[in-house]
Amino acid sequence: MAFQYLTNLPLDEAKARFLEALRSQDFGPESESVAVTEAGGRVTARAVYAHISAPHYLASAMDGIALRAERTFGATETTPAVLFPEDFTVVDTGDPIPEGCDAVVMVEDVIEQEDGTIRLYSPAVPWQHIRQIGEDICAGEMILPSHMRISPSAIGAMLAAGVLQVDVLRRPVVGIIPTGDEIVPPTSDPKPGDIVEFNSSIFSAMVKEWGAEAKTYPIVPDREELLSAALEQALSECDVVLLNAGSSAGREDYSEKVIGELGTVLCHGIAIKPGKPAILGHRGGKAILGVPGYPVSGILVLTELLKPLLEEWYRTAPENEPLLPATLARAVVSGLKYQEYVRVRLGKVNGKLIASPLSRGSGVVSSFMKADGILTVPQGVEGYAAGESVPVKLLRSVDALDHTLVAIGSHDPLLDECADLLHAAEAGMFMSSTHVGSMGGLMAIRRGEAHVAGTHLLNEADGSYNTAFVQKYFPQGGVCLVECVGRTQGLMLSKGNPLGIRSLEDLAKSGLRYVNRQKGSGTRILIDYLCKTHGLDPRSILGYDREEFTHTSVAAQIAAGTADAGMGIYSAAQLYGLDFLPICMEQYDLLISDDAMNTPMVQRLLEVLRSDAFRARLEALGGYRLEHPGVVRERF
Repeated sequence: MAFQYLTNLPLDEAKARFLEALRSQDFGPESESVAVTEAGGRVTARAVYAHISAPHYLASAMDGIALRAERTFGATETTPAVLFPEDFTVVDTGDPIPEGCDAVVMVEDVIEQEDGTIRLYSPAVPWQHIRQIGEDICAGEMILPSHMRISPSAIGAMLAAGVLQVDVLRRPVVGIIPTGDEIVPPTSDPKPGDIVEFNSSIFSAMVKEWGAEAKTYPIVPDREELLSAALEQALSECDVVLLNAGSSAGREDYSEKVIGELGTVLCHGIAIKPGKPAILGHRGGKAILGVPGYPVSGILVLTELLKPLLEEWYRTAPENEPLLPATLARAVVSGLKYQEYVRVRLGKVNGKLIASPLSRGSGVVSSFMKADGILTVPQGVEGYAAGESVPVKLLRSVDALDHTLVAIGSHDPLLDECADLLHAAEAGMFMSSTHVGSMGGLMAIRRGEAHVAGTHLLNEADGSYNTAFVQKYFPQGGVCLVECVGRTQGLMLSKGNPLGIRSLEDLAKSGLRYVNRQKGSGTRILIDYLCKTHGLDPRSILGYDREEFTHTSVAAQIAAGTADAGMGIYSAAQLYGLDFLPICMEQYDLLISDDAMNTPMVQRLLEVLRSDAFRARLEALGGYRLEHPGVVRERF
C-alpha cells in the first residue's frame, strides 16, 4: 500500500493549528534584566520609561557666545550692539549655558574687535540656539513600549535618559538535530555517498537572524532509539526543536513516530511544494518541527512556520524597507546646499499613506528611534509642500503600516499608554502619535490625515468642550466625539512653591518665569481664556511667549529650574514631583471620522479605553476622571 501523509492541510490552517496549540500551553518567555549597552536586537518585556531628561541641562546647540538676549535688542547693520567681555561667555556645542544667559549667538555672527569687544549686527532672540531640558526626552516619558525590538537608536535614547538596565524577553533556544546515516560533518574531502550536513548551519543562521539562540546537536544515525533519545534531550534543553530529515515516507523515516511517542503530532503533511512532508507537533509548551531534508524545502518550512512561531514568542511583526509614495502631513523646508534625511512617522488613512515629519534636530535621537520611514530631500531642492506626494524609504513593513492607528492632535501621556496596551492586546497593531495641539488635530481629521485626534477645546461662551469647534469645522458632519477622560488642569509650580503662587494673578509677580504651550493647543487656549476672564494681561507675564509642545516638556523646564510655573495637567506635575495648583477639570475627547470608526484598529482602541488595564494605568498617573471612556458622546 502506498504511503499517505496523515494530513494535507493548507498552510494557513496548519499555521493556525500550530500556534493555537502552543498558545494553550503557555508558549512564551520569562523576562531577564540586561545592560542597555548589550540590549541591541532584544525585545522589551515591559514598557521602558526615562529616568532623566535628555538633555538634562540647558545646552548650547552651537559654537559661539552665550549672553542675555536683551543685551542685543535693537542691534542693526548701522547700529550694532557692542558687547564687552563681561557681557558674554564663549561656549562650544554641548556646553552648559552659564547662569544668567538665555541665548547663544553663532560664532559666524560674532565680529571681534581688537580691543576685546565684539559687535553684533542683529539682535538675539531669547532661547535661540539653546537645547532645552527635555528637548529630546522628558523624564518619565515612555521611551519604548513592551514587546518592541530594541534598535541602536533606542539604545542611545535609553542611555541618554539614564536607563542603564532594561527588562527583555529571554531569547528562545532552538535545537537543531540533523539525522541520517549518510550525513557527515562539513569537510573539504567527502567520500562517495557522503552527504555534507550543511542544513543545520543554514537553519542556525536563520534562527539567529530572527532573534533566537541556535543549539546544534551531533548528527543522529537513522535508528529510532537514538532519535528518541536525542529528541528527549533537546526537549529538556530547548524551547523549539527541529528534527531535520526523517519526516518523509522512507523506510528509516522515524520522525513522526518519535514525535508522537514523546509528544503530540498536530499534522504530518502540508499543502505546500516544496515542504509537503513537514511535521508539526509539541510536548506541552515545547514546539517540535519535523523539517524535510532538502535545503529549499527546509528553508521554506522554517520561513513559513518557525518565523511566525518566534514572532509569537516575542509578539513582534516582521520589518522591511521598501520605497513607497506618501502624502506629507506638514511642509518640509530644506536648505539647497545639502541632501537632507527627514525622519517621518507613517500610517495609512483612507487608503493613503500619510507621513508626519519628526523633529530634525541633530541631537534628537528619539526621533530616529520613533521613525517609520526616511524622506530624502535631494541637494538643490528647497523642500516639499504639505499634501505633496513624496517617496519614503520604509523602516517598518507595509503590513505594520496598514495596521498603524494614526493619532494627531493634543498631547496627553495616556496616548502612550493606549499605544502600549493596543500593541500588547494585538501584536500586529500599532499606534503612531504626533503632538500638534487640539486645533492641529481637528485640521488633520478634516484633511483625512488621521484616524483619531485628541482634543480639549474650550468654548468660552458656555464653558463646554469640543462640540462648538467640531460643529464649526465639520458643518457637514461625518465625525463623532468619543469620551476619553476628564483631566485636571492647573498651574505646575516649582517644588515647594517657593514664590508662594496662590492664584492665577500671581503669574504677574516680578521675577516669576512662565513657560507656555504652543498656540493652537487646548492648554494655550485655556490659559489665554483664563487671563482674559481674570483681567490679566499676558504681556505682564514673563515668558508667556516661551512655548513647549507637550505637558511633560513644560514640567521638565519647571523641574529643572529654568521656569517657575506653567499650565499643564496634574499627571505631568506628579511625574516631576512639582507642586500643583488646580484650576479646572476639562474634558479630553477623541475626534474620530465615520470612515475610521468601524475599522478594526479604532474598535480595538475603544476596547482599550474601556478596559480595566487602562483605568489602572491612569489611576496610577493621577489627575484623571474616568466616567465613560470609549463611549461615543456625540455624533455630527
